[in-house]
This record gives sequence, structure tokens and C-alpha cells, in this order.
Amino acid sequence: MARSKATDPPADLLGPVQGEVSWFCCGTAWGPCSSTGKGACGTCNSGNLQHAWPNASDACWSITRPDRCGVSLSRRTCGFRHRITSLCGGGSVVTAIADCGPQTDLFCGERSCCGSTCASNRLIDLTPAAYSQIASLSSGLRPVEISTA
Repeated sequence: MARSKATDPPADLLGPVQGEVSWFCCGTAWGPCSSTGKGACGTCNSGNLQHAWPNASDACWSITRPDRCGVSLSRRTCGFRHRITSLCGGGSVVTAIADCGPQTDLFCGERSCCGSTCASNRLIDLTPAAYSQIASLSSGLRPVEISTA
């Protein structure tokens, strides 16, 4: 599929992508989170296995702009499932898109490591329930591989 200009969001994820994962609170109170909004999809809850994706819509893309960090991410909408695999031990979790984010262009070049294993650019935010499946919430950021479930 040809793109009309360089800033068009990519249409397809050609394969797994590596980047950083962080966590965020949404919906009803859970663990370290107090009650907050339900996210761009209206379904987000901190206790569910969900995530925020930077290319969930045109409006989302215009805010997050992972392309400014040199990263092409496919358009995936509410409910689409990704597998997030920790590069720090191999644990993985399958989550569904429930929000827009993170604002990747604010974190271009940011790097997180565990030992000599590193990844750059914050590409995905998990709910605390999902993040805690692959890392301790106290770690804050982790290098991961993101693929389709």
C-alpha cells in the first residue's frame, strides 16, 4: 500500500517491533491506582489486561507521532490484541487496546535496559495488571518486543 506523504500513519505492522513499555492508570481503582477516566476507547480499567497504543486513530497519531522517533507502527483500533514480551526474562502478556498513548515523540531516544539488553523509544503503555505480568511495577520502564497476538 503506497503512502501519499511521509507523515501518513503506516498501514501494516510488518513484524515484531522492540521498544520500551511503561504503565498507566485508567478506570476504576486498582493496586496503586485511584479511579480515573476510561481512556479513548471507553473501556480501560487498571485491573484489566489492556494497553494504550500510539496509532489507534488519526487523532491519536497526531498526538503521539512515533514516526518522529523513526518508528513505524501499524494502525490498530480499540480491542486489537498485541503480545508484549519482556526482553528481561521472556515473560509475555496479551493485552487489548483500550486507550491512546504514550506520546512517543516526547521520549525519542529514551532507553531502558536490564543488564546489556536494551530498547529505545516508549511505544506502549500497559495497565498495572498487564505490566505486573511481565515486570514489577516499581521498575517503571522495561524493554519489550511487541507483536500481534
